Amino acid sequence: MQDTTRASPFMNDSVRGLWLGVLGVVIFAMTVPMTRLAVGDVSDPQLPPAFVTAGRAAVAGLLSVAWLLAIGARWPERRHVPSLALCALGTVVGFPLFLALALRQVDAMHAAVVTGMLPLGTAVVAALALRQRPSLGFWLCALGGTALVLLFAAWSGSGRLTPADGYLLLAVLAASIGYVAGAGVSAVLPAQQVICWVLVGSLPLTLPVALWLWPEQPARLSAWGGFAYVSLFSMWLGFFAWYRGLTLGGVMRVSQVQLLQPFIALLFAVPVLGERLELMTMGFALAVMGVVFLGRRMAVGRPA
Repeated sequence: MQDTTRASPFMNDSVRGLWLGVLGVVIFAMTVPMTRLAVGDVSDPQLPPAFVTAGRAAVAGLLSVAWLLAIGARWPERRHVPSLALCALGTVVGFPLFLALALRQVDAMHAAVVTGMLPLGTAVVAALALRQRPSLGFWLCALGGTALVLLFAAWSGSGRLTPADGYLLLAVLAASIGYVAGAGVSAVLPAQQVICWVLVGSLPLTLPVALWLWPEQPARLSAWGGFAYVSLFSMWLGFFAWYRGLTLGGVMRVSQVQLLQPFIALLFAVPVLGERLELMTMGFALAVMGVVFLGRRMAVGRPA
């Protein structure tokens, strides 16, 4: 009779890692509809996009200070400061700001489809930054995904692109650069500490700006609820679940769950914002997910 005593802890960690990865993706998928809830739209503006950007990072930064003190974390080395600063520019400033500006003009479903290119965008930035040699199939997937996103944006905008589409593409670019910069530091520091140090290092900027931009006009309670979500979950706890899941379940296995993020965001936009899910939108979302899936399986060679 086979003894499975030794195998069970591994299997338990593998399953736990997968479910933590799913939890992280669900948390991140809620970012788009919750940001839309926080900022409102052009006809019914709520919290200013710049305040949401600085405020969510400031709240998460204060929580990070408490957590780092509680675990007795050591300060990062000076040589890691440039990478942490670049990560902060991309993930703390660039992505939230461009996303919030875009969501003033387009609905959450539109944003979910365009930002679905984020995993492939991160792979492209990583290949360029690390001077790798992606295969022709990889670049074809990257170009095909970009073409699909632009086609969807034009279809959704009645035949033309809008400034919001530019903001969304800038959000994808900013997050991709930030993720790659943070990944380099994650090789020597626990990944949970990396995002916390990024947030703590941003506090001298984000906290004063958030206080300065504190909204003078009243906003709905639901808008403040959206702000609380993106501050506590999207900017902080989501990374804890995601990184822990990658550690327990394995990067290659758990990271595939991220392909579901645009689809989950589409589904959340229906009950949270009352948006209508159209068949064409779902078709574009599935097409983008398919291209991203293929792109992540294409060969990427080592640097020459």
